[in-house]
Amino acid sequence: MVNEASKQPLSTVYFIGIKGTGVCALAELMHNAGIKVSGSDIDEVFYTDTILKELNIPYYNNFDPSRITCGIDMVIHSAAYSADTNCELAQAQKLNIPVLKYTDALGEWSARFESCGVCGVHGKTTTTAIAGILCRAAGIPAQILTGSAVADFGSRSTLNLGDKYFIAETCEYRKHFLSFRPKYIILTSVESDHQDFFPDYNSIRDAFMEYCRLLPAGGKLIYCADDRGACEVAHNVGKEDRRIELIPYGFSASGDWKVLSYKTENERSVFTVAGIPGVIKLRIPGRHEALNTAAALALLSFLAQKEAHDSAANGKIEDGIFPFSEEKIQSIKTGLENFKSSKRRSEILGEAHGIIFMDDYAHHPTAIKTTLEGIKSFYPDRRLIVSFMSHTYTRTSALLEDFAQSLNGADILILHKIYASARENYKGGVNGRTLFEKTAAMREDSSIFYIDEYDDAVKPLCEILKPGDIFVTLGAGNNWPLGEKLFNHFKSIDGEQS
Repeated sequence: MVNEASKQPLSTVYFIGIKGTGVCALAELMHNAGIKVSGSDIDEVFYTDTILKELNIPYYNNFDPSRITCGIDMVIHSAAYSADTNCELAQAQKLNIPVLKYTDALGEWSARFESCGVCGVHGKTTTTAIAGILCRAAGIPAQILTGSAVADFGSRSTLNLGDKYFIAETCEYRKHFLSFRPKYIILTSVESDHQDFFPDYNSIRDAFMEYCRLLPAGGKLIYCADDRGACEVAHNVGKEDRRIELIPYGFSASGDWKVLSYKTENERSVFTVAGIPGVIKLRIPGRHEALNTAAALALLSFLAQKEAHDSAANGKIEDGIFPFSEEKIQSIKTGLENFKSSKRRSEILGEAHGIIFMDDYAHHPTAIKTTLEGIKSFYPDRRLIVSFMSHTYTRTSALLEDFAQSLNGADILILHKIYASARENYKGGVNGRTLFEKTAAMREDSSIFYIDEYDDAVKPLCEILKPGDIFVTLGAGNNWPLGEKLFNHFKSIDGEQS
């Protein structure tokens, strides 16, 4: 990246909204590249505070225009801020300092590398994280950026293994991913979502097609053959530009990235992929995680082949579709089995009083259904109790029937108010109780409850939960502290009994 005015490489960058997951991650990558980084945000503690302090990146817990001086080469800001509402951004514009929104800056960063954008309505965070742990096990010189903290990355959103490739989660909302410069794209899924911006399926499908058209000649589109929307996007883009190579993966795929078998065994997903010798194991539940792994393996294969071509004398990389020695393949499989997933993706908080406490971000009916099915398959003898908070009125209203059906996988279900978004302007009549009534009408028993505020669910859940249960906070709302409170409560009971 360069300062467009001086055409010189950036030396000093100031981040507004630096505590945001993606913004903090980009700040870390720039810091690691030798750029002098600082920034500001609100006076609220996030997990990223710890990361910034560990990196010795200076930042402020307020906004002050006096900090913005001509010595700054560029200001990068979260999409949550604008010059109309933020005094530091307004000062940057006044001084004619180059300003970039985070997603645009991410796109500029991606232009420095051979980059892969991981996109899709579901699965992009976990797929990106898996790609990172595969690159680490295989010795691929890549930088990885995810949209959530990953335990295997040291509870960060970045993994820095080198400076040749860049693998990043890219977001479809408001077409933010169009700033990215991909040579490879992983497309996990396409269906109606973000109804406040994409009013129907066709509009979000067209956005994904627009993104995939950014692939250059020889670029690879790795798409899920089990997802109807991903197939439609891939086939349409492939017809328009036959220079783009289409790579299917999944149970319905043909070729090297077909998932041949899947089962659960001893709290593991156990599956096989056509191009990989032997069995693969994951400790995170669900057939969808086998799909995410197959996508990441396909990408790893292409990067490894590129490495083999560029370094023919490298004895660690062999010829073939999956060009690794047996020892390296075993290392890759070990990395997969040890993978703990990313934050809020089938994240196990712990076990107390014989109850497993888990948190998951699933907030779309398709993801909810596959997540609950995966958990049930891992723990078939446990009763599944779920707290769900829907995110955005527009999504809940548009997919009301689908939400109600998807939640039937819970043995006992607690629903809460809808978690609103400042970005939507909803004037309809759907609310949390509407979803409760629709879902209750589909259940044959009375094992469903509506408790508006998640805090008010603590006491009844202390009575409902029994040893042998599994409790999951589900959704993109703010009900996740409920699991932590209950986990700590039952831990204290165990402590009293010991």
